[in-house]
Amino acid sequence: MPNRYKTILLFGAPGAGKGTQGKILGQIPGYFHLACGDVFRSLDINSELGKEFLAYSSRGELVPDSLTIEMWSQNVHAQTTLSLYKPQVDLLILDGIPRNVAQAEAMDNHLDVLQVIHLVCPNIDEMVARMKRRALKENRLDDADEKVIRRRFEVYDAETKPVLEHYDPSIIKEISALGSPADVLQHVLEVLVPVQDSHFNNPLGRAK
Repeated sequence: MPNRYKTILLFGAPGAGKGTQGKILGQIPGYFHLACGDVFRSLDINSELGKEFLAYSSRGELVPDSLTIEMWSQNVHAQTTLSLYKPQVDLLILDGIPRNVAQAEAMDNHLDVLQVIHLVCPNIDEMVARMKRRALKENRLDDADEKVIRRRFEVYDAETKPVLEHYDPSIIKEISALGSPADVLQHVLEVLVPVQDSHFNNPLGRAK
């Protein structure tokens, strides 16, 4: 399908460091990072989409997949219009979306997924401890509750992890989430730089 965004997906359980890696990559020329949370936070609540989103969130209900994708699509279009994201020279780095198989299927019309980076940590207790430390450091006391954290892992295993099966195994690369952000970044770039080079003449040049 033409005009699909050349995309890298960051996957991993809560606390794996998707947001950290995405933010770092977003500072490198040739990469544009967009997290699902950023889409929600930047929404104009006075717009039609914003009012619809508010109607669900104010009731504590999950936002429907179709609405989530529409908000995401409008956000990407706005970033492109403002020339913050340049599809002809930037790899799109997505974090937190698609969140389930239905979203992945619907987004196939928008995305040309070149690589899936799966940040893995087999030690759940280590991940829980990491998230508790992060929540305390950022003064998010609700997120420091171990029961809440472990529930997030259950939701991830049930809804988000199956998304990996939607993509060709040949484009999925597992990278250990343990280690410093710089160490993890080194391994991520070892995968992404060849992908970028194969689709663009150079990070600041024209797409091939």
